Amino acid sequence: MGAGSSSEAEREPLLVPSHPETNSVPVFSRVYGRRWLVLTLFSLLGFMQGMVWNSWGPIQNSAVHAFGFSKSDIAVLVLWGPVGFIPWLLFMWLMDKKGLRVSLLLSAFFMLLGAALRTFNEDMNDLCFVRRRLIHGGQLLNGLAGPTIMSAGPLLSTTWFAPDQRATATAVASLISYLGAATSFVVGPLLVPAPNDTQVVNKAPAYSDNYIRDRIQLVMYAEFGAIAVLFAAVLLYFPSRPPMPPSVAAASQRLSYRSSICRLLSNVRFLMIALAYAVPTGVIAGWSGVLDMILTPAKVSQVDAGWIGFWSIVGGCVFGVAMARFADSIRGMLKLILVLMMAGASLSSTWFTLTCLTRLTHLPSTAATLYTSCILVGIFINSSVPIFFELFIETVYPVPEGITCGVVTFLGNLVTGLLLFFLTFYCTELSWLNWCLTGSCLFSLVLILFFRESYDRLYLDVFVSV
Repeated sequence: MGAGSSSEAEREPLLVPSHPETNSVPVFSRVYGRRWLVLTLFSLLGFMQGMVWNSWGPIQNSAVHAFGFSKSDIAVLVLWGPVGFIPWLLFMWLMDKKGLRVSLLLSAFFMLLGAALRTFNEDMNDLCFVRRRLIHGGQLLNGLAGPTIMSAGPLLSTTWFAPDQRATATAVASLISYLGAATSFVVGPLLVPAPNDTQVVNKAPAYSDNYIRDRIQLVMYAEFGAIAVLFAAVLLYFPSRPPMPPSVAAASQRLSYRSSICRLLSNVRFLMIALAYAVPTGVIAGWSGVLDMILTPAKVSQVDAGWIGFWSIVGGCVFGVAMARFADSIRGMLKLILVLMMAGASLSSTWFTLTCLTRLTHLPSTAATLYTSCILVGIFINSSVPIFFELFIETVYPVPEGITCGVVTFLGNLVTGLLLFFLTFYCTELSWLNWCLTGSCLFSLVLILFFRESYDRLYLDVFVSV
């Protein structure tokens, strides 16, 4: 199966066949209806984690007036998401040793505590410095939930879902957090008015800084309430695994934590496809987090920028689930799907970048072209996430799914962190961000073209279970 493929011994199922005297190997497997409840709870937590992470970018103009934030502060607030991945090895060890329930409860607790910190602001009008630090602390705690929320989707799908539903479940679990970020693009600008000096059309009613601050406070209270309800639900019911596994792969022997890390770091094919994932997804995460700042020079209002970001991510989520369902029905086509996606991302990001440089390219820069090109970028890149995840797991099986996806999500957030770090120094003119997005898509496309795919987990489910 190529470099890094699993041995026959590692493919041996943990379950003991009930009829050893027969030539066939019966597999005790079953899917449970409660798997949809487990997927829903996990996905809703991901939704809120993404929504809280992207709270400030879509309303950056309002936050500057209400809390005295600078442009660099907004970049740092988005940066706390990638910073939360610094202790990723600890979270991956916890997921491997203690299971999904303990890991998810810890992540939900971080989210709850972070959301609570952000609400301790109402009676502190004269302590702007303290207010800002509490908000930064809340964003950091929310970022600490990211390693589990963003990497445990494939583990959940393997543990609870049958092989012909795995890619679809991975897509739902992995993309709902993106949908949360998309929702913040709409909720923030609609509930929080933009300052009058940033309005494209100066016919809007005048809003005081205190009123803007109260509206931001309302959004933070609503997010805290939703997270509190989800934390209680996970605490009451969220099992780590079903009584019986849904497939042979779910019951098979896996490598230890240390062996898994060594195997991943020494597998050239895995590192190649991991970079193909991490670079474009990491860049677009940072890019979309400050999309309002990027589109402001193009005379796009805060509300319109929010809608552009919303539809780009929603389109990616819908298209991603559809492509994952297609991958479930026609197996062994993951590389071809990724090639088509990244080719589309390269073309659409080039179109968007050149459209924003109308003074040099003389291309028409209208609302329609900005909407179309930006939405296409989001659709192609965001929808590739679950396909990448499934290809990672197939490539390095029997490395546990949580560890594999933890490594690649760490790399993606490392790219996001580096991008936002540079943004704190170069935040005046942002055309370089668009060029970074275009270059990352082309870089990913080249790596995928030279990648040699293998399907070790699929081999186990199709041939061993027959």
